[in-house]
Amino acid sequence: MSAILDAAVTLLLFVVVLGGLVLIHEVGHFVTARLARVRVLEFGVGFPPRAKVLAQGGETLYTLNWLPIGGFVKLEGEDGDEADDPRSFSRARLPVKLIILAAGALMNLALAFSIFTAIAWLATPYVGLKFASVEPGSPAEVAGLRGGDAIISIDGIQFEFYGDSAITALRGRAGQTVEIGIIRPDGTRDVVTATLRTQAEIDADKGALGIRAGDDGFESLFYGEYTGRPLGDAAAIGASETMRWFGLILEGLGDLAGSIVSDPTAAPPVSGPVGIATSLGEVFRGSGPILTLYVAGILSANLALVNILPFPPLDGGRMFVLILKAIPRYGPRISLRAERLTYAIGFVALFTFLIWITVFDIARQVGGGTP
Repeated sequence: MSAILDAAVTLLLFVVVLGGLVLIHEVGHFVTARLARVRVLEFGVGFPPRAKVLAQGGETLYTLNWLPIGGFVKLEGEDGDEADDPRSFSRARLPVKLIILAAGALMNLALAFSIFTAIAWLATPYVGLKFASVEPGSPAEVAGLRGGDAIISIDGIQFEFYGDSAITALRGRAGQTVEIGIIRPDGTRDVVTATLRTQAEIDADKGALGIRAGDDGFESLFYGEYTGRPLGDAAAIGASETMRWFGLILEGLGDLAGSIVSDPTAAPPVSGPVGIATSLGEVFRGSGPILTLYVAGILSANLALVNILPFPPLDGGRMFVLILKAIPRYGPRISLRAERLTYAIGFVALFTFLIWITVFDIARQVGGGTP
């Protein structure tokens, strides 16, 4: 029964988080199109087939559709057809078209920034450092620390998600006697006293306390306590986190491209829908809703970057084609049929890529390896 409940929660999280991010993306297209007076024929929540017409707001039809992942915006003349309607997308000026197409990614970036800022402002989790074992004869062993304990404070100072780690704090107190707050594996709390190793010992590659990480490194323990900070400081953290994750995702895409070129049969260094859903469920169960929201911010930045790539039929690909068509040397050579064929081929390539990643996602979940 527990497994069924976990699966249901994971599926619900996937639909709500990914669906919400895509819907926000489409809101960006919708709002900018309306501001630019481009005719919006339909704003759909979910993907067809259509389940219900929610409202008829002037010229726009608002619909609810059966596939509950995100949504879509249908613009007059968006397929490139020459339309008589002066408010069609195809008759809009190039800068207007580019702004409408880029607005979805910008909305996702704004959402990522808002999420990171809100967490920093209102509910930054305090984080414990969980270790796997202690070195024999080390300050940790002398103080009574054991594998599985988690450090939550040093000299009464807790460690919050956006701040310095316990490792940094320990190294900064070399040779000092400190009080260490810990949580035991059974959830009980304790405070122990330890005299840390000297700077010379640390320089000789010994840890200040003598704790060891597991095979996957030190674990972060989120133990249900939170802090906040002024909005201005939180906004600075939000901007920093958004740019940091944007850069990390860009680096990850480079690693993915290198992996495909060097060994296309190896497991890719990214996750598809199954992997994302599984990760969301694990974060929610292990770390709670605030960290799940943080992951949603990361996914929003991811969606922004991926969608702006110059690959058809992504928004970035459509922008690239529009710019090519505006260049006198190339524009006349690109027929509407060729444009649509390019988008169709790109869609098939993306769908194939998605299936390929999903195969590895399932293999990881079922057997922990590659297919």
